[in-house]
Amino acid sequence: MKTFQVEHLKINYKTLEQFTQFYEYGLQELSMLDDLRANLVENDSHSPFYGIYLEGELAARLSLYLIDAKYDRYFQPAQHHYEIWKLEVLPQYRGRGLGWALVAHAQSMGLPIKTNARWRSGPFWLKMGFVPVYAPPSRDRDESPYVWLPPGDERRD
Repeated sequence: MKTFQVEHLKINYKTLEQFTQFYEYGLQELSMLDDLRANLVENDSHSPFYGIYLEGELAARLSLYLIDAKYDRYFQPAQHHYEIWKLEVLPQYRGRGLGWALVAHAQSMGLPIKTNARWRSGPFWLKMGFVPVYAPPSRDRDESPYVWLPPGDERRD
């Protein structure tokens, strides 16, 4: 599989402009525009956004948030972990492994990861080594959580 360079995206007006391309194609629930606008401080390098550029344009993006251990409901012992909130690839770049590359980048950070599988995305998360977590709806708020664990971590029942 081809290797792609994942970049940590700065929060600035250029990134905001690039995100508008995704809004046109994406599902409203995947829109990162509001997240970006809420954090807009010119050239802030502490952003939760990562992306891959191809042919001079942002082709794929991911929002990845660090969750403090005190809010952990999925791992034992409770620990800091990442949550993938949104992952999106522009239609003309799908099928090239960009989503895989972004998730692999998140996994390389060495912390457990939690995400919510969107409609029909379960097989992708399984291929990436995530496992579904079944829990009472009161805990998961009708979400479809999947988790990935670095070697040595255990999932809480």
